[in-house]
Amino acid sequence: METQQVKILCVDDERNVLKALRRLFMEEDYELLVAESGEEGLASMAENPDVQLVISDYRMPGMNGVDFLQQVYKRWPDTVRIVLSGYADTAAVVGAINEGQIYKFIPKPWNDEELKNTIAKALEVQALRLKNLQLARELEDSNEELQRINANLEHMVEERTAELVFQNRVLSFGQNMLDCLPVGVLGLDTSGMVMQCNTLGFELLGRAGSEVIGLDFRQLLPEELATWVADLQGNDWNRQTSVAGRALKVRGARLRTPDGQHGTILVLEPE
Repeated sequence: METQQVKILCVDDERNVLKALRRLFMEEDYELLVAESGEEGLASMAENPDVQLVISDYRMPGMNGVDFLQQVYKRWPDTVRIVLSGYADTAAVVGAINEGQIYKFIPKPWNDEELKNTIAKALEVQALRLKNLQLARELEDSNEELQRINANLEHMVEERTAELVFQNRVLSFGQNMLDCLPVGVLGLDTSGMVMQCNTLGFELLGRAGSEVIGLDFRQLLPEELATWVADLQGNDWNRQTSVAGRALKVRGARLRTPDGQHGTILVLEPE
């Protein structure tokens, strides 16, 4: 990303001073703007609000330098403000520095190297301050976004938890309904694994629940009945068999649900 050229505004009612400042910064990578009064300086700032540093003489007709810099501070607070003045005005300028939030007072005549170093240091401090402000704003924005994400995540977790609680209630209700039936019910998936069984089904098979769920039906049923279940097409309601020493009537049906779930349902009814 291209670095923006630094703009400096110099305000002094003496043209020789402005010419001296131009010569001083001729070799620097600054864009130098000049004005010969406080009023002209404010007009220049209005046209160039991206000015980063303002150098103003103190003693000027009409608006003096401190009054001018006070206006600059109110309207463009991010600028660095430096005041120049002769030694005779030192006491008055120092007493008014805080009013204009002035970065530094430099007496006339100045030392060229000292002035250049002061301006370079002032721009460095300003760049760091603006960078810190930018990082603080970015951090604040990130924190706000994180809070929004957390709030949304909490809402999603609450919704998902409520959904799971409801699904568990449905499954529990469904299992309770099966357990109340006067017949045993066995649910097989397409591979023949037992996926569901009610309480009476466990009893009729002579097995505990933990011994049935997950087993292959061939391990539970007599060979003849197991073969019939494997070859089952549609419904068949008239099979008789004996399981665990109990005579049972077995009815079966293929399961095909609208959502594509396939399997087999067996109903076990004691004789």
